[in-house]
Amino acid sequence: MSILTEFLRHPMLTGAVAASSPALARQMTDGIGLRRARTVVELGPGTGVFTDAILDRVAPGTRIVAIELNGHLAGRLADRYRGGPVEVVHGSAADVARLVPGPVDVVVSGLPWTVMAEPVRRRILDAVTAVLAPTGAFTTFAYAHAAWTPPGRRFASELRQRFGRTATSRVVWRNLPPAFVHRATAPRLSARASRV
Repeated sequence: MSILTEFLRHPMLTGAVAASSPALARQMTDGIGLRRARTVVELGPGTGVFTDAILDRVAPGTRIVAIELNGHLAGRLADRYRGGPVEVVHGSAADVARLVPGPVDVVVSGLPWTVMAEPVRRRILDAVTAVLAPTGAFTTFAYAHAAWTPPGRRFASELRQRFGRTATSRVVWRNLPPAFVHRATAPRLSARASRV
């Protein structure tokens, strides 16, 4: 599967021009409790780079649900993981609470936060905090060159509003373009309660 091809076909549904690197996938899935997780949700799996990294780290029997908006990519992923432990859903990340009734232990996101409309971004983040278990973890990434843009700063601020603890990794230079990882835990109970 080619992310570039999908970007050229559907630029509004595909937020990247190149697949994430194995180095970024390792950083995305490191230290977020995947080995203990019973339910993991991936938002925007694309070509499955993060999905494979998740599979390498979870225990047998863990439920993995990958939600992909791009119908072509969702179909290809469904074929790839048919009969396996990954359930691929063609749908919107904003509907995660309906598609995967909680609690969810880990949410891994490959969504292009800085290019999506603000109401959509907020709706998805609200859905993530609503579905996460109180001890759950959320991880996503941002391209290093966009970190200090107004959309990048707004996204980081929205994470801090919704989670008690947030952190960022060092820059993963072995990715095109270079990126870093946001990790967030302790979803704020008041935010979760108002949305459930």
